[in-house]
Amino acid sequence: MKTMKMLSACLLLLPFISCTQVQDTENDAVIEQKIETLLSRMTLEEKIGQMNQISSYGNIEDMSGLIKKGEVGSILNEVDPVRVNALQRVAMEESRLGIPLLMARDVIHGFKTIFPIPLGQAASFNPQVAKDGARVAAVEASAVGIRWTFAPMIDVARDPRWGRMAEGCGEDTYLTSVMGAAMVKGFQGDSLNHPTSIAACPKHFVGYGAAEGGRDYNSTFIPERRLRNVYLPPFEAAAKAGAATFMTSFNDNDGAPSTGNTFILKDVLRGEWGFDGIVVSDWASVAEMMAHGFAADSKEAAMKAVNAGVDMEMVSYTFVKELPGLIKEGKVKKSAIDDAVRNILRIKFRLGLFDNPYVDEKRIEELYAPSHLEAAKQAAVESAILLKNEKETLPLQSSVKTVAVVGPMANAPYDQLGTWIFDGDKTKTVTPLKAIKELVGDKVQVIYESGLTYSRDKNMAGVAKAAAAAARADVILAFVGEEAILSGEAHCLADLNLQGAQSELIAALAKTGKPVVTVVMAGRPLTIGKEVELSSAVLYSFHPGTMGGPALADLLWGKAVPSGKTPVTFPKMVGQIPVYYAHNSSGRPATRNEVLLNDIPLEAGQTSLGCTSFYMDAGFDPLYPFGYGLSYTTFKYDNVKLSSANLKKEDVLTVTFDLENTGKYEGTEVAQLYVQDKFASVTRPVRELKRFARVTLKPGEKKNVSFELPISELAFWNIDMVKTVEAGDFALWVAPDSQSGEEVFFKVVD
Repeated sequence: MKTMKMLSACLLLLPFISCTQVQDTENDAVIEQKIETLLSRMTLEEKIGQMNQISSYGNIEDMSGLIKKGEVGSILNEVDPVRVNALQRVAMEESRLGIPLLMARDVIHGFKTIFPIPLGQAASFNPQVAKDGARVAAVEASAVGIRWTFAPMIDVARDPRWGRMAEGCGEDTYLTSVMGAAMVKGFQGDSLNHPTSIAACPKHFVGYGAAEGGRDYNSTFIPERRLRNVYLPPFEAAAKAGAATFMTSFNDNDGAPSTGNTFILKDVLRGEWGFDGIVVSDWASVAEMMAHGFAADSKEAAMKAVNAGVDMEMVSYTFVKELPGLIKEGKVKKSAIDDAVRNILRIKFRLGLFDNPYVDEKRIEELYAPSHLEAAKQAAVESAILLKNEKETLPLQSSVKTVAVVGPMANAPYDQLGTWIFDGDKTKTVTPLKAIKELVGDKVQVIYESGLTYSRDKNMAGVAKAAAAAARADVILAFVGEEAILSGEAHCLADLNLQGAQSELIAALAKTGKPVVTVVMAGRPLTIGKEVELSSAVLYSFHPGTMGGPALADLLWGKAVPSGKTPVTFPKMVGQIPVYYAHNSSGRPATRNEVLLNDIPLEAGQTSLGCTSFYMDAGFDPLYPFGYGLSYTTFKYDNVKLSSANLKKEDVLTVTFDLENTGKYEGTEVAQLYVQDKFASVTRPVRELKRFARVTLKPGEKKNVSFELPISELAFWNIDMVKTVEAGDFALWVAPDSQSGEEVFFKVVD
């Protein structure tokens, strides 16, 4: 009767989420009771065993002994559902307490059906793309028994030399927050205990994307204010989205490795955000604190990690080896072990593993489902960025009867998948060459000559052959970029030019006098200024995945219209790095009419160039700013209005504007809202992205678009290290990118 009354009250009061919250609270209470009951029965060795994650090896018998003794809590890298069930059966039926194993895998941008790399997904400025990609990945990975992925990577990254930029969402805090939260929701679904849901693991906590010199695993030097204003918000958004787990990062920040950093793990993650899931180390990062010089031996490493708040150790075995002795010595409290095990058991209960530990081995039929492939293609379409389109070279018209398909990425089924595709199958990849042939059929002659066999190839004989063949075509489609191995973890570069003889290939193709359409497939922004100059049109597609070929073919022939925007600033040259749009104001900002190196008069006076912030050989501006991307149509922004020019801190600012399609194609524009705090207690960025929206318009169509921005979202960590909105003057821009738009002003008053 009590339950019926509660349901009736919920239905009357609305919204329905009220009922859901009550039920969740009851479920959590039941789970907590189960955790305490199980914890009371566990030996110290069994508790420490739950904190131990191993990588799958050998045959079932090789691992069974450890599992039977309760010395394994999670297993990495087992993707055979038969073996997964066999290992789980040992844990459930042959160990003393029957605690299920948590099966984990790096499922970053797809399991079998590979979506564009996360940096590419971010280029869509569409959180639904990120959510759909994660959902497909979860469905496919869970079909073989994986219930935990180490994604999303939400490290804000502003140095494209860093190979792992490919794995994240770019340079912007807000965009990364929105896309990361969407990925969490996609991986975890509507309920963690659904068999197709997998636990998300935002990483790397925190600051890893700021590795000094763009060199992986390197130290970072991020002061607390910048840490809180720039690098922590995406993780807080992921926590609010319900992320089940977090992973520590490899780097030390200002001398403190993240795996032993009490401030970020206990004070911020647990204390400020109330996180109650698993904190797992990155691969061997506990033991690596010895290499950092932060721990003298494995004993001290284990002590510092557990005392800092790490619950589970990935593969380095210091917990199993050292924690019993550390507890006897009183250097690690039993309560710390109990808290860690509570966090681990909590996620296992929430995943439903105690009730449903096994995977249905027939579910492998879900891999590469048609709907998955279609979603991957749409993601690749929305991720592609049109950087140049001189004389409307694209889309290709019916007058084009012969095309030359050239370049090492035109038919590279493995490399177009990008980094982190342990389980991807290149035989399922549809390359641009294949897709173009299928699209045009016998209506257009396709001349294929790769010129270079792979991106680092320097064989100029192939270049000459390709140029000779391409001279017979109406249009040349040159597919260049990076092999997959050139980006990702530990794959950093000091030079971001096109590798091998690709630049020479573009130059040779341009000399034919035929229009050259350059399509770049890469894991990072590249310094392609001279190639852009030689090309009539340029499409940039961060490694687009399984269905990249059909997506690019549709874009080239106008069956789809480009709508992607740059999720990271493109430098002109490496020497500009770090270059990002949300830099702080300078006392001597660039004027944009600076005198460059080759224009300096002989014996010019020391101050004759002006004393402003720029490079004499590169100027100030990048090759392409953040948020930039063209379309086959054109858009006009007009009539920007604010709901008020004076707002209180508790108010919501509504910004409305007209957006009109002034071209001849239906297209989608990513409208962006930027804000600047003009005067504050600390220097603030010149612009910060606060909202964006994809707006689709037919030719001649106009829509009135609105953004709602709570003034509370203008808060930052001020001079006193307090997060607050400071009263004063603000500027905003509604624009197609981070360098455009007309400035509009408003005030925040106390």
